[in-house]
Amino acid sequence: MKFNPVASGLMLYVYCLCAYFLTILSVLIYRIIILPVVCKGVKLLILWEERRLREFENRVLRKIFGPKRDEVTGEWRKLHNEELNDLYSSPNIVRAIKSEE
Repeated sequence: MKFNPVASGLMLYVYCLCAYFLTILSVLIYRIIILPVVCKGVKLLILWEERRLREFENRVLRKIFGPKRDEVTGEWRKLHNEELNDLYSSPNIVRAIKSEE
């Protein structure tokens, strides 16, 4: 079988496109299904659990966006909270809950 750079490039393009759409789909599922359910159930919680809610949201967003390659060392690492906030431009879960009240 002969190596075909055009076919390889096309396969890589399709793979990247699928990965991009899966990320968008995951964010939509989070925003449409998970976030409203959590917001409804959380209204009964006390304010001191805001930290746990932010930790939950960051954990879910880290699963969606995955790791990032460090520019200096070249190793894979978890995204920092600020990077997650930049990637997910919607208000955080605590603000969403407070806005519904």
